[in-house]
Amino acid sequence: MPNATTKRLLDVLGACRAIRSFTAGLDLAAYERNLLVRSAVERQLEIIGEALNLASAADASLGSTLPNLRRFVAVRNRVIHGYDTVDDAIVWDVVETRLPDLEREVTVLLASTGDLPNDRLDSDDGGSRR
Repeated sequence: MPNATTKRLLDVLGACRAIRSFTAGLDLAAYERNLLVRSAVERQLEIIGEALNLASAADASLGSTLPNLRRFVAVRNRVIHGYDTVDDAIVWDVVETRLPDLEREVTVLLASTGDLPNDRLDSDDGGSRR
């Protein structure tokens, strides 16, 4: 896998883990009441969507490996361009039902190509930037 694609997928993985960390112990009602968490989750969804978009432009086969890729790009577009129509319940549903699968799929893909650094396996640091 090209280095640029690997970097993008590591960004996706970091953002998934950050969202998991931000939302741990919350339900939809608590999420809706917490502007800081909502803002943080939406930012990480932007990163996921942009990273997947860039990675898929470099490697078209990712669409078949990551079946919800286009959906996450669409979520990113809604959060950025339709900020005033973002529905917290829909975002929460994505976090609860789609994000765990994406995190698992990206982890498996990176591990299968040998591109998952050991320090990433259990990291909740929220991203690849250090």
